[in-house]
Amino acid sequence: MSPIFDFFLGPYKDKETFIIVIEAIVFVTGILSVWYAKKENILVYPTGLVATVLTVYLLYRDRLMGDMMMNFYFSVMSVYGWWNWARTKNNKKVVHISRTNSREKIIGFGLFLMTMIITYVVYRVFDVEIGPSNYIDIFTSGVFFTGMWYMALKKLENWTLWILADIITVPLYAYRGWGMLSLQYLIFTILAIQGYFEWKKSIDNNRQIL
Repeated sequence: MSPIFDFFLGPYKDKETFIIVIEAIVFVTGILSVWYAKKENILVYPTGLVATVLTVYLLYRDRLMGDMMMNFYFSVMSVYGWWNWARTKNNKKVVHISRTNSREKIIGFGLFLMTMIITYVVYRVFDVEIGPSNYIDIFTSGVFFTGMWYMALKKLENWTLWILADIITVPLYAYRGWGMLSLQYLIFTILAIQGYFEWKKSIDNNRQIL
């Protein structure tokens, strides 16, 4: 096998079949969710819910509490985002793609700090030893959760946060033996870059119309 093949798929030699099947479902639905987000399609949320709920189970089994909490947050925020994106007034969408204002930036930073603190506390409550990779996990949890909130509000900056955290998560998941999820986050990074430019183009086009 090639080094790349070993890197991503080697850890699956000794895994149970049902775990591999669950991770494969997460892989597909997760990519679909980001694809729909890029297209500003509300299906981002039902597909994302499938991926995050199953991922919570997988990560709990491996005692990866920070990542587990992150995906639990994703599930909650997906319900909120689904409702928010679906809102209409006079048969027109209420929420449109835009940039964050100063107030939203401050709230986002607060969510980032709060999420890191809560994730750290969860590690302590479950008496999980916190190593270097766990601290990275705590940091990315804060970034991801803030990005998820910005996505629910259709803020362009959500893509910037996804790109940052995705790039960090690729080697982190590979190191932990989750090769398929590591590959998934590599694909997420590419889609997030595309999503940023598509949403930015939408903002620029709306400005021209106005």
